[in-house]
Amino acid sequence: MATNTSSYTVVLDACVLYPAPLRDLLIELAASGLYRAKWTDKIHDEWTRNVLKDRTDLKPEQLARTRALMDAAVLSAKVIGYEGLIPSIMLPDEGDRHVVAAAIRAGADAIITFNIRDLPYASLSAYDIDAQHPDDFLLHQFGLDEPLVVVAAQRCRARLKNPPVTAEDYLDTLERQSLPRTVAALRPYAAVL
Repeated sequence: MATNTSSYTVVLDACVLYPAPLRDLLIELAASGLYRAKWTDKIHDEWTRNVLKDRTDLKPEQLARTRALMDAAVLSAKVIGYEGLIPSIMLPDEGDRHVVAAAIRAGADAIITFNIRDLPYASLSAYDIDAQHPDDFLLHQFGLDEPLVVVAAQRCRARLKNPPVTAEDYLDTLERQSLPRTVAALRPYAAVL
């Protein structure tokens, strides 16, 4: 685990923590110091609740272990003390106010989410926070440090052992998770992934 060296801070919304391969890549990059990842217990609760609803083969204890590993991999990721900000935040979907409140409390530059429409620029600009799709965010990280992103993807794929996953299968999985531009950038490195 590396010490975070970047000051660029993002809150990872629950929807980007649900698909395991995307979560793994985002956490690997944060642990490497490329950016500072933040989340809350409420965000953890949301993604784990949704996984358990869709994946009846998993047990709560397994996801509790994943949460603990995430918290250990990215030191100081947990945002606390944001709850008092929630009532003052106006969004199309009130259920997303806690994410913006956490971003404000964390001094985040962006929220990484698939739900861009629910976090409009007009609502976030007052807080100097940007909502970014994970494909845009990962492509930007690739532009900042191409070798580090390639190594992160290599480490993520190497952890997939039961069953083992080829580099092409790994990239196909990321592409199915709405990351076509990131995958296009990684594909030339498939031989070393």
